[in-house]
Amino acid sequence: MKFTLCLSALTALLTSVTAQKVSGSAQGFAQGVTGGGSAAAVTPKNIQELVTYLTDKTPRVIVLDRTYDFIGSEGTVKEKGCAPWKTGAGCQLAINAAGNWCGNNPKVDVTYSKAGTSGINVASDKTIIGVGNKGIIKGKGLRFVNVKNIIVQNIHITNLNPQYVWGGDAFTFSGTSKIWVDHCTTSLLGRQHYVFGRDKSTGITLSNNHIDGRTQWSAGCDGYHYWTIEMVGQGDQITLQNNLIEHTAGRGPALSATTFLHAVNNVWRDINGHAIEGDTAGKGLFEGNVFQNVKQVVVPDFKGQLNSCPDNAAASATQQYLGRVCQGNIFISSGAFNRKDTGFMSEFKGLPIARSTQATTAQSKVPGKAGFGKI
Repeated sequence: MKFTLCLSALTALLTSVTAQKVSGSAQGFAQGVTGGGSAAAVTPKNIQELVTYLTDKTPRVIVLDRTYDFIGSEGTVKEKGCAPWKTGAGCQLAINAAGNWCGNNPKVDVTYSKAGTSGINVASDKTIIGVGNKGIIKGKGLRFVNVKNIIVQNIHITNLNPQYVWGGDAFTFSGTSKIWVDHCTTSLLGRQHYVFGRDKSTGITLSNNHIDGRTQWSAGCDGYHYWTIEMVGQGDQITLQNNLIEHTAGRGPALSATTFLHAVNNVWRDINGHAIEGDTAGKGLFEGNVFQNVKQVVVPDFKGQLNSCPDNAAASATQQYLGRVCQGNIFISSGAFNRKDTGFMSEFKGLPIARSTQATTAQSKVPGKAGFGKI
């Protein structure tokens, strides 16, 4: 019995030690990111310690081994919001953001956790890593504003006032560089899973993540989360690789402003609205992806430039920019996506480019490996 107990304790210790090390390395635009590097690992015991470790100026490896619950930690707000759509049980209501967002929409009473409406401002040179399937941040997101060199791996951000638009964003980026978010799950949010502000963010890689849009409250009153990935940066450079994006309705992504996106080997599935939209001059290469049961892959009035490698000629035309031909996408019970713009492809020059496999490989591997608890 003593031997068994000792063996169990040793196994737990080894698991914890292993979890303190980053698995793999970033591909694509965030290649070379080191985060907290070789700093001694720290494990916050509560939300106060977590905030301290995330926001101080010391390079850190921060190990999350439990649920950090921020709901109610900054108080509960009761005020007037609005009903921009309908008032049924499955409809999102809205917080009156900035005191004037609601306009003339019907007024309703809203009650929400204040903590969810503003994320934690993470400082530079941090590694944030979860242990197994235990690293959960509940009721608050993470913000990366004018910082650099950060790794976030194997955590779950969830329950940010999901019944209310403007209830909270999981990951926010603005004026950042060299940030890698990997094997993370986001679910039950009031607003965006990932949002990029107008200030330039470069060297960003989002990989092996699970964007879970299943919810009881949505803008369409149908259980499909609409607010997915907002990209409105001026000159942003983002690699989107091996992610699972499912059960959403729009903005997946909203590829706007002058964002430059390389979307490679992702799986979009069960999208009852549209995946790709944009309002100005966003640019994106989409290769080796899977679109399964996506009602509309790209909105017809998209104003930017897109390349989906729809045929051999288009694929060959990308070789001078990528050093290889791009991979075609797979469409299963989905809308069309036949774009082959190349005017933006020169922006790959000098940047680290993520490897690409055939879309069939993404189809078989990504759904089972994306998200937290799967390293």
